[in-house]
Amino acid sequence: MTDLLQTEDRKTLLPPLAETGWAAVPDQDAIRKIWKFRNFSEAWGFMARAALVADKLNHHPEWTNKYNVVDVTLTTHSINGLTRLDTDLARAMDRLAPNAEIQRDHGEPVTCLCELHARKA
Repeated sequence: MTDLLQTEDRKTLLPPLAETGWAAVPDQDAIRKIWKFRNFSEAWGFMARAALVADKLNHHPEWTNKYNVVDVTLTTHSINGLTRLDTDLARAMDRLAPNAEIQRDHGEPVTCLCELHARKA
C-alpha cells in the first residue's frame, strides 16, 4: 500500500504540476487537469496512451472525454487522498500531451469543439 503525500512532499511535488495546469479539487484530496485537443482523434489517442501508462502503474484515473476534451482527476481511492502514484501518473500524462491546450480555470464550464461549432451554426 502507498502512503498519503506528507507536507514536505506536497511542497516539492505539487507546485511543478500546478505550473502545467493541475489544480487542487475543492473538498477532495485530489488534483485535476483539463486538456483540449484539436479533435476527437487526438483526445482518444492521448487517452489510449495514458491508459497504458496507468495500467503499468496499476493506478487508474477518473476521467471523462467529450469530443476533443479530456478531463482528469487523480486521487488514490484506497486511502482517500493524494499519493506518489497520483503525482507520477500526472507527470506521465503531461509528457503524453505537451502541445495540448490546457483549461486552467476549472470553475469555467468545460466546452468541447462540437458545442462551439453548434453555437456558430
